[in-house]
Amino acid sequence: MDQRNEEHKDNVDVAICGAGPVGLALAALLTRRGIAGPRIAVIDARALGQAISDPRSIALAWGSRQLLEEVGAWPLPGSPASTPIHSIHVSRRGQFGRSLLDRSEHRLEALGYVARYGDVVDALARAVDRAGVQVIRPARVVTLDETADHVALSLDDGRTLTAQVAVGAEGGVFGQQEDKGKTRDYGQSAVIARVATSSPIAHRAFERFTDEGPLALLPQEGADGLQYALVWCVEPARAEALQAMDEERFLRELGEAFGGRLGRFTKVSPRFSYALGLNAEPHATTRTVAIGNAAQTLHPVAGQGLNLGLRDAAVLARLLARCPGPEGIGRFLDERSQDRQLTITLTDAMARAFVGSGPLQSVLGLGLAALDVVQPARTLLGEVMMYGRRGGSALLPHRQN
Repeated sequence: MDQRNEEHKDNVDVAICGAGPVGLALAALLTRRGIAGPRIAVIDARALGQAISDPRSIALAWGSRQLLEEVGAWPLPGSPASTPIHSIHVSRRGQFGRSLLDRSEHRLEALGYVARYGDVVDALARAVDRAGVQVIRPARVVTLDETADHVALSLDDGRTLTAQVAVGAEGGVFGQQEDKGKTRDYGQSAVIARVATSSPIAHRAFERFTDEGPLALLPQEGADGLQYALVWCVEPARAEALQAMDEERFLRELGEAFGGRLGRFTKVSPRFSYALGLNAEPHATTRTVAIGNAAQTLHPVAGQGLNLGLRDAAVLARLLARCPGPEGIGRFLDERSQDRQLTITLTDAMARAFVGSGPLQSVLGLGLAALDVVQPARTLLGEVMMYGRRGGSALLPHRQN
């Protein structure tokens, strides 16, 4: 799939730094919007095999599936490649009240899907290859020089690539990016693993708020049957302790935090953790712009980070195809501001409001109960999670009816 050095053309319309799902989706969408594949270059530091073998679980909203379908990257390769989410159960530990978001309210076959990161990259890499996009890997951008007419990118293999626009789409987590202005350290780490339970519920995801932070379980089919991708947000010292525990004690602690809705937790994979924080000040100049995690890293509550990045890619592709260069970047920043701000505010509020104990938590628990009986509010929340803010920044024109 990768282009050899001798085939590489050093002048392109768009150079994309980062070949994760967001960078590859942008390249594929640009070709769908009329920019020829050879006029697009994607640069990535990892070999394709490394990216495809990445076992992390990711949540794809319904709107993200629509995007993948448009570029020919759905269904995903592998079997089973994705697990549909039919409902999402939201609750507060120790408090009355819960809410259930269900696909039937939206007349869709699923609210979203759980998939392997590597499978999503594989599908998008195939779509990009079919479109004739230049893929340069493994390679790193050493310097980036911007002039009034173009951007020059110097690569670590000695080549220089010139482009009308350069897009930063390299992923990352909090603490790995430069301070872009608006940052927040949540003082938490996310413990991630795969767990099995004695009484799994097919196609149901869980978001459980505890005194320590959110605890999410995402259903995922695999060779061992239905298991769950776990994201457990706790203080850093607690995260270290959870990683060091033997399997039996970890499963017992997890059961105490989550409750008995899925029976007993019976098995856990190796555990990993990463720091949680917010970077939410997208970088842009006249001819450069950042999208996805390069522009904003979010708390994992509600699983909105990747989906927000894919909406970035959809809007940027449309605008660069119409207005290549500075005008397209300017319009992109304007169109994306509301959706970005709404998603950032929503996830930030959820990450902070439900942590701790006291009277406020009782009020929030009642709020979940109220949400469950007020269908318009519940439907609106579901649509925001699936599509982002409507209007000019919508991922695709309309949802299916």
